[in-house]
Amino acid sequence: MDLIDSIILAVIEGITEYLPISSTGHMIIASSVMKIAGDDFTKLFTIVIQLGAILSVLVLYWKRFFQSLDFYFKLLVAFIPAVILGLIFNDIIDEFLESPLIVAFLLIIGGFVLIKVDDWFKANEVYDEAHPEAHTQISYITALKIGFFQCLAMVPGTSRSGASIIGGMTQKLNRKTAAEFSFFLAVPTMFGATAKKLFDYYQAGFELSSDQINYLIIGNVVAFIVALIAIKSFIDYLSKRGFKIFGYYRIILGLSLLLIHYFIYPLTIV
Repeated sequence: MDLIDSIILAVIEGITEYLPISSTGHMIIASSVMKIAGDDFTKLFTIVIQLGAILSVLVLYWKRFFQSLDFYFKLLVAFIPAVILGLIFNDIIDEFLESPLIVAFLLIIGGFVLIKVDDWFKANEVYDEAHPEAHTQISYITALKIGFFQCLAMVPGTSRSGASIIGGMTQKLNRKTAAEFSFFLAVPTMFGATAKKLFDYYQAGFELSSDQINYLIIGNVVAFIVALIAIKSFIDYLSKRGFKIFGYYRIILGLSLLLIHYFIYPLTIV
């Protein structure tokens, strides 16, 4: 990996982390095209730069993070399923991280879900208009259910934000409220994933060079700036237009990857 590679991956992370199109999937695809996906530092980099994207949530919603202890307890409850299942299926997840084809198939499947999800939960928007206080009434059970939905994103190509947003909508949250809770839930989830990846990297006996440390710093700064813009744009668009465009995008990208793999050039981790 060089400086240009790190900036490109950081831009992709910043744009895609909070969109329902799978940031991990996009970085697997991009790093495969760059022919750096099989490198251990690349795998570390794609996880650690999520910290920059996380900080954008803390900056944009800082008041919400000081509202009550109850808020933190609910985030903790929603975070628990990812901790447990992540530890249990860690090795399997690492194998999934090396399969662009799995990403392609999950992009397509998720795309069809997003095309229909607005129709499935249309009543949520009406319910929220009649109950404007609903967004403050996320219960612990609701938080836990959203946490289990988030675990679907352990398979790259699913989308952490997409899975947790849909999880919120199954609990009668409107699109905006579900998306914002998904953003908040990303904070402990991504911090945990980063800490685990850094620990594994250290345990494996790898050491970071000065260049690699610089790439991590630059990557986090770029991801932070890009994510700030992406979050605000996504919330505005989602509130007005819904998920369909993201569904079509996922299907087109997934089909394109399959066509490339089977008719032009095999997609493999190198």
